[in-house]
Amino acid sequence: MKNASLGIQHVLAMYAGAVIVPLIVGGALGLTGQQLTYLVSIDIFMCGIATILQIWKNRFFGIGLPVVLGCTFTAVGPMIAIGGQYGISAIYGSILVSGVFVMIISKYFGKLVRFFPPVVTGSVVTIIGITLIPVAMNNMAGGQGSADFGSMTNLSLAFGTLFIILFLYKFFTGFIRSVSILAGLVIGTVIAYMMGMVSFNAVGDAAWFHMAQPFYFGMPTFEISAILTMILVAMVSLVESTGVYFALSDICKKEVSEKDLARGYRAEGLAIVLGGIFNAFPYTTYSQNVGLIQLSGVKKNHIIYLTGIFLIILGMVPKIGALTTIIPAPVLGGAMVAMFGMVIAYGIKMLSSVDFSSQENLLIIACSVGMGLGVTAVPELFSQMPSGIQILTDNGIVAGSMIAILLNVFFNVARKRETRVVLKEQKAS
Repeated sequence: MKNASLGIQHVLAMYAGAVIVPLIVGGALGLTGQQLTYLVSIDIFMCGIATILQIWKNRFFGIGLPVVLGCTFTAVGPMIAIGGQYGISAIYGSILVSGVFVMIISKYFGKLVRFFPPVVTGSVVTIIGITLIPVAMNNMAGGQGSADFGSMTNLSLAFGTLFIILFLYKFFTGFIRSVSILAGLVIGTVIAYMMGMVSFNAVGDAAWFHMAQPFYFGMPTFEISAILTMILVAMVSLVESTGVYFALSDICKKEVSEKDLARGYRAEGLAIVLGGIFNAFPYTTYSQNVGLIQLSGVKKNHIIYLTGIFLIILGMVPKIGALTTIIPAPVLGGAMVAMFGMVIAYGIKMLSSVDFSSQENLLIIACSVGMGLGVTAVPELFSQMPSGIQILTDNGIVAGSMIAILLNVFFNVARKRETRVVLKEQKAS
């Protein structure tokens, strides 16, 4: 019973972060209630599968540490952009290719990390967070196209939900603080129900049981721009995951070898491929569960196995998934401000380890964030350019990320190589 309660605690810690991704993406793409219920359910189901793949250490994949996997927030903005431009089939085509790419480079990613220092990853995450804020604002107002867009009722509910989350985070510690967003969504929905803004029709219409269905939304399509975007997202996620692996190895007093890292990356790539096949999402390690392990002091893998099993069971019951789809847009919007703001804050935190005395680093951040935000605000900026160039410029996240990578190579990687050459020549002389 104790083990089960610890497993459920991990489920609760990651549940809000896991379900809000399909709710945001599905809402932005205009999915029906039935489709949204499937998206939430399959996402939870695949979180369980992905988690078990990561902790099951074998010759081919699995880091063997108590890691919980969930859908990455880094992918939310790119998926909405891809879906809006090319349709939902292109989202899953790009997820599939990015997963295969991760599996291929898993053995060599350690050597590629130098192209993704904090100045690059921090800039990319900051750009993604900035591009997500308009989604939150639209939901706070009631959702784009709603008859009562911007009404006092919607805004009061949105800011009320945000206040509840902030209140819980300020005056509680430990587990309550870790589930403050989930609690805020629940309380906000209860208040909305008392205001007559919640319908349980989706729950009544949902089945009690279903199985995962490959390519539920149709066969995937493949667009170069979408694939490049998702590969960049996957690379950033791998950098984040590397930090989580080392944090857990320190907590659990287990050394992580280069082969262990490769197996961990490969498990993540396999989870992303399965997400593409079953129309779920790209997956990454969840740092909130690392905090929970540190708080509880329980570091056993079998607890995380139980977490994975609980997630699989929850994902097979559509009525549970349907419960999350009844959350009104303003309640979601209030929570999104906190969550998307945290994406920006996390990007800034990643940038805090950057040497700001270097003008080169300042230029990398300035140009990449400026370009990412500029293309997002003025998407027709490069509309007259050749189609081959537009692949890299029609998405603010891709444009900003590419600028960050190229400028880092130009300013930092190339400079280090030149320094090494000079030192060799000095030794030779």
